Amino acid sequence: MNWIGLSTLIQREVGRFFSVYRQTVLPGLISSGLYITVFGFTLEQRISDIQGVPYTLFILPGLIMMNTLTNATSNTASSMLQMKLLQQLPDLLTAPLSGAEIALAYIIGGTVRGVVNGVLVLLLGVLLIGLPVMNVMGTIGFIFLVSWAFASMGLLLGQLAESWDQLAMMQNFFLTPLSFLGGIFYSINMLPEWAQKLSYINPIYYMINGIRYTILGISNSSISTSFWMAIFLTALFTTTAILLMQSGKKIKE
Repeated sequence: MNWIGLSTLIQREVGRFFSVYRQTVLPGLISSGLYITVFGFTLEQRISDIQGVPYTLFILPGLIMMNTLTNATSNTASSMLQMKLLQQLPDLLTAPLSGAEIALAYIIGGTVRGVVNGVLVLLLGVLLIGLPVMNVMGTIGFIFLVSWAFASMGLLLGQLAESWDQLAMMQNFFLTPLSFLGGIFYSINMLPEWAQKLSYINPIYYMINGIRYTILGISNSSISTSFWMAIFLTALFTTTAILLMQSGKKIKE
């Protein structure tokens, strides 16, 4: 393992999104604050509680998870695609770094961005509406696990995409719908039976329920199922992204 090269590439990836925090950090906080104001404070007058929890508190874990996985995915996907389109990737591939080391550096950079954004929205909820956190370490650990999984998925999307349009299509027609249909603003118990069954095949549903359990202690599915689903997605996307990077397909073309 080339630790110096790996740490240098990680520092570049982390520094890249911190240097433009107005685009990578602040928008997530602002949009989450707007969701709390518009959906939380407004709809709470009509929906008093869900599963014994005030509506505004109920939606906060979903907002945290949506912000986490969206930022983790976009960081690695945009960075990889930008390197490809600007013809900078060949320079990186000539460095004494293996495909696994390059992939890990990108994934770690995306994970850091996902964790930072997720924790900041968590703090926003604590400060703004007094969000109670039942298990602090469990919450942060789950945010980290999901960030790693979706940073790996973002790297995979960045490797496969050949243009910004293709990348946007993958995110807009896959990631965004699954996030909103994962139970951010509602409990699946409020849905008809056929819609509940469809929710069970949505992997993001388990991510949202996992963090909702660590924060509020409530969930529509088993916490062990959510945990193992996060482990499975992490292993699947990480392995696939590393293998694709090592093969050079869609990278060296």
